[in-house]
Amino acid sequence: MGGKIISNDYKLEKGETKVTFLSHSPEKGEKAFESCHIKGVIFDCYETLIDIRTEEHSLETYQVLSAWLAYEGVKIKPEKLWETYMFKVRQKMENSKEIYPEIKVEEIFAEICRENSVWKIDEESLGVETSRVFRAASIRKLQAFPQSIKLIEHCINIPKCIISNGQRVFSELELRFLGLHDYFDFVIFSSDVGYKKPDLRIFMTALKKMDLELEPKCVMSIGDSNENDLVPAKKLGMRTMHIEEAWKQFGLNE
Repeated sequence: MGGKIISNDYKLEKGETKVTFLSHSPEKGEKAFESCHIKGVIFDCYETLIDIRTEEHSLETYQVLSAWLAYEGVKIKPEKLWETYMFKVRQKMENSKEIYPEIKVEEIFAEICRENSVWKIDEESLGVETSRVFRAASIRKLQAFPQSIKLIEHCINIPKCIISNGQRVFSELELRFLGLHDYFDFVIFSSDVGYKKPDLRIFMTALKKMDLELEPKCVMSIGDSNENDLVPAKKLGMRTMHIEEAWKQFGLNE
């Protein structure tokens, strides 16, 4: 475990099980990690690793999607598409038994496509493609934080994962496109499990997959949201650090 190694500029001691730091970054971040013997790190995704801006509530987004759907055999005006999508999302959330419910957007769009098709369609595959076109139409900014990429370089040869309140159908592709996905052993998206952070179960799943469920104090959770990334992790006995604090600890804000 530990994902791919980004740099060769480090020394790995024989039998080492803790974080191994790059030789060019001593003092600032080393104490923050090494002093508590971190054996695993959980990262949030958006606004932690990925700098993003979307406009999912813009009519323009639905105009683009409506025009694309016409070529896939689905006839629906942008305004109706917008209203229907929002209604179905809200309905799914309200009908869920979860405290912090999550949906799968591809299932929502599959329903919309079926209800508005003008010829026979494969609603499941079209739901997936529609979700991705919707995301592409809504994106205004998408890039990796360079500070976070450098931060990952300080976590050599230990388990690393991402927990994201995101949709696998397009979020996984964004991680791959930005070259981030293969740095991590696994990614858990809220759409995978039907509930989202701050639900403790999503963190417990990550701890179990890292074989550290009995050592939560040896795991660091890093994110931008106190409510979603830090508070629930603390409740499980994990270490926590806000992403900007982590950048500062390693001198990455300079």
